Amino acid sequence: MTRALVLFAHPCGESFSAALHATVVGALTARGWQVDDCDLYAEGFDPVLTAPERRGYHDTATNTAPVQPYVDRLRAAEALVLVFPVWNFGYPAILKGFLDRVFLPGVSFRLEDGRVRPNLTNVRRLAAVTTYGGTRTRAFLAGDPPRRHFTRALWHVCRPERTRYLALYDMNRATGAARAAFLARTRTAMESL
Repeated sequence: MTRALVLFAHPCGESFSAALHATVVGALTARGWQVDDCDLYAEGFDPVLTAPERRGYHDTATNTAPVQPYVDRLRAAEALVLVFPVWNFGYPAILKGFLDRVFLPGVSFRLEDGRVRPNLTNVRRLAAVTTYGGTRTRAFLAGDPPRRHFTRALWHVCRPERTRYLALYDMNRATGAARAAFLARTRTAMESL
């Protein structure tokens, strides 16, 4: 049985992101996967990297202590799925804070002679499901930071067998039909992740 960690980052239960989250969890559960559903807002995750945490960032013997339960969940995952909206051409602050505080040296990567080496090789499947308020062209012109980070930095620390980045662009003008089609696309992608 595959164990998936789903990281969800949206504060509103009535949002389209919440519908995407429910679709992801439902599809993975229907496959028989064990889903660790981590709703960062519902769990009250604190995204703030403190001064003591930053000072101890490279001490792999102690750096995980403030976030140990989340580190344990990440290390147990064979699949990692992020569900989030793109805000201001980036991740929501709570998700960015999760990456800052949990994707630590010794957890997601190792430093060897000053080079970053992958350390989350337990994650064999990596996916993101997201929405953008603007068009694909607008995101492209801005450099599409979330896509680039996901497909380069997160991919690098996992080196997964499968990677999917699903994005609904132009959410500000998306029709009900466009949203329904994206929900169906998301379900299909999770069924074959």
